[in-house]
Amino acid sequence: MWDERYSEEIYVYGTEPNDFLASQCDKLVPNSRILCLAEGEGRNSVHLAKLGHSVLGVDSSSVGLEKARKLADSNGVCIETQVVDLKDFDVGEEKWDVIVSIFAHLPPPLRRNVHEKVVKGLKKGGVIILEAYTPEQLKYKTGGPPVAEMMMTLEGLMSELDGIDFEFGRELERDVVEGKYHTGKAYTVQVFGRKPK
Repeated sequence: MWDERYSEEIYVYGTEPNDFLASQCDKLVPNSRILCLAEGEGRNSVHLAKLGHSVLGVDSSSVGLEKARKLADSNGVCIETQVVDLKDFDVGEEKWDVIVSIFAHLPPPLRRNVHEKVVKGLKKGGVIILEAYTPEQLKYKTGGPPVAEMMMTLEGLMSELDGIDFEFGRELERDVVEGKYHTGKAYTVQVFGRKPK
């Protein structure tokens, strides 16, 4: 499915970073080592690389990541990319300064497993930045999966990301303008969390 979606000539989610991610970047340590989950066409990885960070973007779509590399080239930056199935991907232990998860919607058992790996994978003092659609989004039909179980809530994330201090977390209605498939009023959950030192 994702190779087919990303095979369109345009960048289907745009080339600008996610608004919430961009708003949090001034909180990041310079030259951070960053992992971007479900990175798609690279808009978030490229933004972070332009800020001087070292970025690995992972995704199941080789087509999306090829576009990510082209976007990086056109912006004069380098990013690493890796085609992975998140169920098999080794995040590592205390390896990352930052892990980014923007609209990375997964089936619940896999999502819980990935979030457990995220907690282990962050260095002490490391940060997770996450935005996802909540089940309320089904009323809006402006993006995201068509089933509530693949969406997230703040309460659920606080449980799944056990071991992370939530410095900021909220659910809100907001305008999302991110290319062809994420545009319009939406209901999301946003998290900026830190692993204690």
